[in-house]
Amino acid sequence: MERILFGDNQFFAVNHISDEKSRAQAIKFKDDAAIMKVLDDARAAGINTFMCTTHDRIANVCDIIRDNPEKYEGFKIYPCMPYAHKYANAVTELGIVGTLKEYVPGNFFGSLFKGGMAVISKDFISIMELLIDAEMKMFKGIDTPVIFLQNVITDLLLGLGMKDFLIAFAKHIEKKYNAEAGFITMNLPQLLPVLEEGGIKNPIICASINKVNFRMSGGKDLYEQVLSEGRARVIAMQVLGGGAIPPREALEYVSKLPNVESILFGASSKQNIQNTVETIHHYDSQKIMVD
Repeated sequence: MERILFGDNQFFAVNHISDEKSRAQAIKFKDDAAIMKVLDDARAAGINTFMCTTHDRIANVCDIIRDNPEKYEGFKIYPCMPYAHKYANAVTELGIVGTLKEYVPGNFFGSLFKGGMAVISKDFISIMELLIDAEMKMFKGIDTPVIFLQNVITDLLLGLGMKDFLIAFAKHIEKKYNAEAGFITMNLPQLLPVLEEGGIKNPIICASINKVNFRMSGGKDLYEQVLSEGRARVIAMQVLGGGAIPPREALEYVSKLPNVESILFGASSKQNIQNTVETIHHYDSQKIMVD
């Protein structure tokens, strides 16, 4: 994985600092051209991996990338699924049955009515695989070497002790898409041994890592201990602690941690992208000199 990954929160009005900034971002990125301009700014700064949700508008981004293969040669996307808001909104608008019709392929939906609830109760993993395939359709022809399970599902399954589903996700991603599975979590110390017990060695895990314990179940000290052991390929997200830490201080901390393979961030301006990339490189070079 690349050292620096670019995220998509800013495109869809997700801001952990203020609602006002969220509204401003929603207005700024109402057109796909505005999203592509920022992605191009990120590429110009040397970032070639976009880690994003399966928001409906990402399908438009994928269309643009497919239509310009030379311009986006070498550009990779890490899909993160499911986009929970999409399904929640669908249930509100269409009901549960309507949502299944919308997102589950027709042949399976027909068998659902033949078998009734027994089909659901006996074959959750097959349903999960079908939903993954439905989410992945928008990325056809795009380089997606890592496909992530969103934390809302990862941590739910973890909390319920349903580790078989986590392992099944990884196996389906590898078999169907020739890719590696990644897991987003707010509980790195608890997730890692569960994945290892399921046979996933050196897993890819994206977790909140920052100086103020923001969304870090178990706390900073435990995270630092896990990182020191080098048992996973870790992506650090939410490094600013929801806006509680000044950027340079936040990036210095996470850049100097051992075994953090990648740093994920989002930004909406060319200057902020450049500043973040330069700051990470600065502290990385210091770490190399010390080592």
